Amino acid sequence: MRLPTFVRLAVSLPCLLVAGVTASAQVTGAQTPQEDSQADAAPHLEYAVFAGGCFWCMEHPFDRLDGVVDTTVGYAGGSTQNPTYAEVSSGSTGYAESVRIRFDPQRVSYDRLLEVYWRNVDPLVRDAQFCDHGSQYRSAIFAQNPIQARLARESKQALEASGRFDRPIVTEIVTGASAGNFHPAEAEHQDYAEKNPIRYRFYRYGCGRDARLDELWGDEARAE
Repeated sequence: MRLPTFVRLAVSLPCLLVAGVTASAQVTGAQTPQEDSQADAAPHLEYAVFAGGCFWCMEHPFDRLDGVVDTTVGYAGGSTQNPTYAEVSSGSTGYAESVRIRFDPQRVSYDRLLEVYWRNVDPLVRDAQFCDHGSQYRSAIFAQNPIQARLARESKQALEASGRFDRPIVTEIVTGASAGNFHPAEAEHQDYAEKNPIRYRFYRYGCGRDARLDELWGDEARAE
């Protein structure tokens, strides 16, 4: 995520991998063996993948939802194998910073996830979110199956028809192989809000995220 200079200096946000992290310690596939095992043990669980700018900020709102089993930040929508944070941040890979949500549909619906998603993004801006600019920060819904694709389209159409905005909603709805190509980010980016609460909140403030969400959604905003 790109910050104004005074914010970068104040919080010293990590921009690249921590030196000394070995390849064996990095998560590089779409799913880890542990995740595969967990999925086998709970076959009714499903995945949802959303992009909305800074993935630190997109993970936290979903962590608080009853029915969400876990969240993973990473990269979606590109085609190269094993992208790194530095590569994605360059804007040259086609990937977007994203969050993958593993949820129990018996406890929380995909419609509910969409509701939380919309209220944590600016759907009116193309290839940017708040202070971060570039296609790697675009807003997108990566539908994992035809049902999710239909629900996402219906949700977007309903928002367009509501008359809330006087500008087009430009958030992408991605289907097919590209939607399923998700790569977890490096370990230091996972659960960032929990591990670095002061830096996280300072980033949100410095990026203008909460102010813009309040402007767009008012009392409906779910910004934390």
